[in-house]
Amino acid sequence: MANFTCASEKIRNVCLLGHGGNGKTSLAEAMLHLAKASERFGKVTEGNTVCDFDAEEIKRKFSLSAALAPYEWKGAKVNIIDTPGYLDFVGEVKQALRVCGTALIVMDAKSGVDVGCELAWDYATDAGVPKAFFVNKMDDENADFGNTIEAMREKFGVSVCPVAIPIIIDRKPLGYADLIEMKGYEYCNDGAVKEMHIPAESMPKIEEFRAMLLESLAETSDALMVKYFDGEEFTLDEMHQALNAGIIMGTIAPVMVGSSATLAGVASLMDIISESFPSPLARKPELNADGNENRPDPNGEPAILVFKTVADPFVGKMSYFKVMNGKITKNLTLNNLTTGQQEKIAKLIVMRGNKQIETDELSCGDIGVTTKLVNTNTNDTLGGNYRYAAIRYPDPFYCKGLAPKAKGDEDKISSGISKLIEEDRTIRFENNAETKQLVIYGLGEQHLDVILAKLKNRFGTEVNLTTPIIAYREAIKKSIDAEGKHKKQSGGHGQYGHVKIHFSPNDDGLVFTESTVGGSVPKNFHPAVEKGLSDAMLKGVLAGYPMVGLKADLYDGSFHDVDSSEMSFKMAASLAYKELKNANPVLLEPVGTLAVLVPDAYMGDVIGDVNKRRGRILGMNPDERTPGKSIIEAEAPVSEMYDYTIALRAMTQGRGSFAFRFVRYEEVPGNIAEKVIAEAAKNMSDDE
Repeated sequence: MANFTCASEKIRNVCLLGHGGNGKTSLAEAMLHLAKASERFGKVTEGNTVCDFDAEEIKRKFSLSAALAPYEWKGAKVNIIDTPGYLDFVGEVKQALRVCGTALIVMDAKSGVDVGCELAWDYATDAGVPKAFFVNKMDDENADFGNTIEAMREKFGVSVCPVAIPIIIDRKPLGYADLIEMKGYEYCNDGAVKEMHIPAESMPKIEEFRAMLLESLAETSDALMVKYFDGEEFTLDEMHQALNAGIIMGTIAPVMVGSSATLAGVASLMDIISESFPSPLARKPELNADGNENRPDPNGEPAILVFKTVADPFVGKMSYFKVMNGKITKNLTLNNLTTGQQEKIAKLIVMRGNKQIETDELSCGDIGVTTKLVNTNTNDTLGGNYRYAAIRYPDPFYCKGLAPKAKGDEDKISSGISKLIEEDRTIRFENNAETKQLVIYGLGEQHLDVILAKLKNRFGTEVNLTTPIIAYREAIKKSIDAEGKHKKQSGGHGQYGHVKIHFSPNDDGLVFTESTVGGSVPKNFHPAVEKGLSDAMLKGVLAGYPMVGLKADLYDGSFHDVDSSEMSFKMAASLAYKELKNANPVLLEPVGTLAVLVPDAYMGDVIGDVNKRRGRILGMNPDERTPGKSIIEAEAPVSEMYDYTIALRAMTQGRGSFAFRFVRYEEVPGNIAEKVIAEAAKNMSDDE
């Protein structure tokens, strides 16, 4: 049993964000190695890192889920959460940001401000989390810190402030200058911190960046502002406290430099995290589900928020949580404020990758795991008097049909996906009663590919992805009179039913009326006529899709005293229904509203693509929350939108997002309708 308890003010919860391939997992590995919290210095390429432990992560060589990696450094307990860099797994990023105190955005010194960096900034801003940067891969000869920092300040504003910059002579990175201590340090491949003399030619650039830092620090308090204008030097303690205050207020986003591969600069980053990153108690108050603010109290009533669930095939259900208030001890019983059920915390675990370290208690602000909670899921609050604000996940719109490879595996698939949905809230799954198709929604191709791999590996069932079946409808556009006569004699009682019906278009469903005179069709057979029409409408006269919007008036007919029956009149009604092929029948398709948030530079491409998808642009408005972006409002057919996630990413380099909601049915254009009808006829002939 390890003692992994730490006072709240000494806890640092740090979320690693950034583009895939920028070295987040390698940076976590480097920090764990220097803190002696791992047995070896693993590499992503070799599949032996602490954070990428899942079989699929090892196989694909990139992160698929958020992984915890705590270590201790200079009196602080640092909970690193390494997150995926690919858009398909942004749900994991949202979870991590919900419980972290600082977002550390990892950048590539060669590529500078990339899409992943921009999105990471936006995610952290939306979550209200302070931001910091680590410019990685400074050992690369093509690294360009000057252009990178200039691009960062242009994109993210003057809050971007270096606290360490590289020392580069003749395009070769020799080390870095700590702008707080004004000392130079060599880039040592073993991670050692070895002081070096700062070359004279580097001093002008260092002094320029230090002036920038001092000005930012001075703005955090009146006392420092006075000292700054009086030309007095700040003490080291004052600078670290000011940096901490600036990070919390969002006026400073510190920039550190180094290389996770060679360990250069990583120790200095760890120093800044321990000394200047905010503790759970220093951050702004937490929001509860009602939007009210509540400050965490280390001595208050125990309360936790479950931010992640893992369905482990060996351990069972694992609930990752943050201690939001008070202190959590083993064998504590808490009330689930979502379900009203009591839950016992039988085991307290600190996770380091997939390694479980048991502990007796966790302080306010710390992050841990417990197992086998019966009625608790992600976003549930346990303990306390109010529910905490839930994680907001992106809606999945990338859709595919699922076809089992083995006959009769439908139940197995449904059960497996239900378990996967417990741990991934960005999956949506349905068994469409109308199309008889299993349908899954995700955030992209890779997302669905990983889901299928987990279905196979964990639950032993394989599926093929298919094109989603569109739930078309049929309707008529003109009124007609139709007659149906069912007459059959086969010895004994025969069958006789005869109806004349006036059909006309209607707004929705079936509206049945009768205007017969003289008892031509007795009243006791009227329900049978209505039932016959209702059953017949399940298949339209064009392509076999359900008929909608039909008004039917029974105005005449005849009957036989002996041979007429309810079944006879149902058959007669269905025969009359077939005459609707003469009522100008049309095919209807589902149409939805589309809202696309996109940078202004891509507006033309996006609008052109929407038009190609038979969409109608309804309007364009600047987005008030994000300058430089606009919202395109449109309507488009559902059939054209299943792959829109992929297309929009390609057009906007991942910078665009959208929402799509079904609203109504509309007539399908003639050329498209012909193809649908021909395909339906082919399928019907194949089934016969």
